[in-house]
Amino acid sequence: MNSPSTRTPPDLARLDWDLLRCFAAVIEHGSITLAAERLGMSQPTLSRQMAALEASLGAPLFERTGRRLRPTTLAQAMQEPIDHMAAAVNALAPLAAAQRDGLAGTVRISASEVVAACQLPPLLAELAHQHPEIDIELIASNRVDNLLEREADIAVRMVAPRQGAVIARHLTDWPLGFFAHPDYLARHGEVPELADIVGSDHRWIGMDRSFELIDGFRAAGVPIDRHFFGLRCDNYIVNWQALCAGVGIGLATTALAATRSDLVRVLPKQSLPTLPVWLVAHGELRSSQRLKLVFDFLAQALTDLPH
Repeated sequence: MNSPSTRTPPDLARLDWDLLRCFAAVIEHGSITLAAERLGMSQPTLSRQMAALEASLGAPLFERTGRRLRPTTLAQAMQEPIDHMAAAVNALAPLAAAQRDGLAGTVRISASEVVAACQLPPLLAELAHQHPEIDIELIASNRVDNLLEREADIAVRMVAPRQGAVIARHLTDWPLGFFAHPDYLARHGEVPELADIVGSDHRWIGMDRSFELIDGFRAAGVPIDRHFFGLRCDNYIVNWQALCAGVGIGLATTALAATRSDLVRVLPKQSLPTLPVWLVAHGELRSSQRLKLVFDFLAQALTDLPH
C-alpha cells in the first residue's frame, strides 16, 4: 500500500465541496482557529470537518508544529486543484446573481443595415463588456419589424412607430449631409452649388430602383433621373463603402460620417432634412429588467453619438 506521502491525490470531484472549502481555508491560514473565524464557524465544528475529510481520504492532511499546522504532501498536492475549483465556483456567482436578477438571457435588436453594421457594433461591444451575461441577436434590416409579434424586442427606427401598444422614445435627430473622400475631391475638384450640379463632371452615388433620393433632389429644385447617379445601388452599406472608397459624392447622416476621420462634407450650406432616431420596445420592457437595461443603455449611447 502506498504511504500518505506518495499516494495519488483522490478524485476531488467526488468529495463534499463544503469539506474542501474548509480545507482550503485551513491551508491558507495554517490554523484551525483562524480558518474557523474566516468561515464564521466554531473551532470544534471545523475540526470535525477536517476529521471527516481525512476519513474520506484515508490519510492525514496536517501535522502540528507548535501552534500551526503543516500540510502533508497529500494536502500540498490537493491545494492547486482545489484552488481551481474555488475559482470556478466564484466565477459562477455573478452569473447566478444575474440569472436571479433577471439579466441573463437574450435580447433581440432590430436596426437598419447601416446602423446595425456601422454604428451599433462599438456600442454592443461596450454592452458586452459591462454585461457579458446578456446575449444579443441583431437583425440588420431596413424594414420595420413588428415588435408586437416579437420579431424583435427592441428596434432602432428612423420613423415614428405606428403601433400604439409599443414603448417608444424619440432620442435625437441626425442631420443629413453630402460627403466625399479627399481622394475623390483631389481628382474631381471643387463641388459646385447644388443648382449647378447637373451636367458637371462629378460622380454621385445613389439608389437603383428607389426614387427616394430622386424625389429629394427634385424637391430641392434639381430635376434629375436615375442616370444622374454614376453608381446606383439599393444597398445602403454598399453605397456607404463606395463613398468611403472615393467612388463619388454620397448622402449620409452626420452621425455616420463622424465615425470616419477622412471624409469631407461638401455643400455644407445646402439645407437638408434630418433623420429622427427612435428607440422602440415591446411592452415587456415594463416587467423585464434585462430589456430595460439594454433599452436604457442604447438610448443613452445613441443619444451621445457625435453628429
